[in-house]
Amino acid sequence: MLSNKCKICRRVGEKLFLKGDKCFSPKCPFLKKPSPPGIVSKKRRERISEYGRELKEAQKFKKMYGIQEKEFKRIVQGVLKKRGREDVSDLLIRDTEKKLSNIIFRTGISKSRRGAKQLISHGHFLLNGKEVNIPSIKVKKGDEIRIKEKSQKNSYFKSNLPLIKEDNIPSWFSFEKEKFSIKVVREPKIEEAGIKVDIPLILSFYSR
Repeated sequence: MLSNKCKICRRVGEKLFLKGDKCFSPKCPFLKKPSPPGIVSKKRRERISEYGRELKEAQKFKKMYGIQEKEFKRIVQGVLKKRGREDVSDLLIRDTEKKLSNIIFRTGISKSRRGAKQLISHGHFLLNGKEVNIPSIKVKKGDEIRIKEKSQKNSYFKSNLPLIKEDNIPSWFSFEKEKFSIKVVREPKIEEAGIKVDIPLILSFYSR
């Protein structure tokens, strides 16, 4: 039986990597059956309204990053206030990509953002030398994230760190396995996120 997370991917029509290792394997249910759950006729799909398209993109984005509606609405509204002064699409991506949980996921320390949140909540990391347990905290250029010395001996990190492929790590931060250290070297760019989401539709949805 498919899990609810697998059904979410099928519903939005894209792999959101919500199940960790399973998403990277040939056994991923989305590869076998990418169509939406339930019987949906072609005519019904074609009748989707502009509002429906906007809602779908917003839901896809929230599920992908694991953000609850209340928090996401606050983020988008903050971004929209800067419309006319900055590229708000780029700003929305930057704000979500800079979440600590996303950094841990992007590094490959965790195979899912949900798993990254759990690792952070359990106090395995230091941010600029201070213990941090808030997954949603945003990093900035110059910040350093380190795995705590005690956690470095944890079986999870000992088995997973050697498997990390540094070529897959985005260039806006660096990771030194030997020092258990991640350093933010610059702001992320929208194209580096590699997500297939129509940001203008999301911004339009929350502008209503």
